[in-house]
Amino acid sequence: ASQGREVLRDLYTTIKDSDEHVKFAFLTGVSKFSKVSVFSGLNNLKDISLNPTYATLCGYTQHDLETTFAAHLQGADMAQVRQWYNGYNFLGERVYNPFDILLFSKNDQRFKNYWFATGTPTFLIKLIRQNNFYLPQLDRLEVSEGLIDSFDIDNLQLVPLLFQTGYLSIKSVQPSLRGGQLFRLGFPNREVLLSFTDVLIHFLTEHQSERIRFQEQLYALLQAGDMAQLRDCLKALFAAIPYNNYVNNTISSYEGYYASVIYAYLASLGLDLTAEDVTSKGRIDLSLRLDNAIYLIEFKVDGGGKALEQIRQRNYQQKYQGQGKPIYLIGIDFDSAERNLTAFDWEQWG
Repeated sequence: ASQGREVLRDLYTTIKDSDEHVKFAFLTGVSKFSKVSVFSGLNNLKDISLNPTYATLCGYTQHDLETTFAAHLQGADMAQVRQWYNGYNFLGERVYNPFDILLFSKNDQRFKNYWFATGTPTFLIKLIRQNNFYLPQLDRLEVSEGLIDSFDIDNLQLVPLLFQTGYLSIKSVQPSLRGGQLFRLGFPNREVLLSFTDVLIHFLTEHQSERIRFQEQLYALLQAGDMAQLRDCLKALFAAIPYNNYVNNTISSYEGYYASVIYAYLASLGLDLTAEDVTSKGRIDLSLRLDNAIYLIEFKVDGGGKALEQIRQRNYQQKYQGQGKPIYLIGIDFDSAERNLTAFDWEQWG
């Protein structure tokens, strides 16, 4: 990265020295080095990365799909197309990933992870593991404009990289009390959510052939409300994680690791999931909403079987009462020595 920075500095200096011959220059890329470190050779650039005027420059708009691409998308389920490939926000109208739309129209309108398949974000996944990042936060991060606009090769930060590389996008904007803007980030669309969490499962658990089996089992058991089998499935899931995953690190005593594994599996199913779901009495570690049931889940490590007790004491279920669905309260305790569930307590409301 340091060598690349010097190459860019030389390039920008050359461009500036040729000012009289350059009428217009448009530079684009993935991550942006800070202006101080690179752009001293070309300090008259206008950064339009988050300029609303140019928000649709690098993506396809809804209007584009309904006009220019109408003939190529005839018969397509446009609501599904939007869920899969829309969601990129540069402080203007949300846009579609052009790569996905082009390949979707050329491949008999099959929904696939066309863009994600062009490269696995191995480097970013390693950063997640190294920093013991709490994965459920990925879909509800709140950051300043300065953070997502930064890139320091001497102090790599995960969130700016995830945003700049397209794995996270802006979900909403609000003014900051200190001036400027605060952004809530999350996965832009279904393609990124499903594909990224599949990759996370592999790196967190090293599950390969087992992943699809566990995904299908979890989905079926949640739909059926079969708590006994759900407990056994989760125990088998953690038992299948190789021993070397825990070597030379402390993740076995880190609550966030176990929660992240379960979150990755549930998110990879495309379910309606909220991490750290806010109530008047506190935050639910994980809430899951299905058409026929609601699940509220609390995690503890070496907590002496008190996870369910916390849900009861704080009456987390009150937030979801009156919806005509059964509410399952689930307290899951992990043992850091056993590296697995030692308690799976639950009760049903409604």
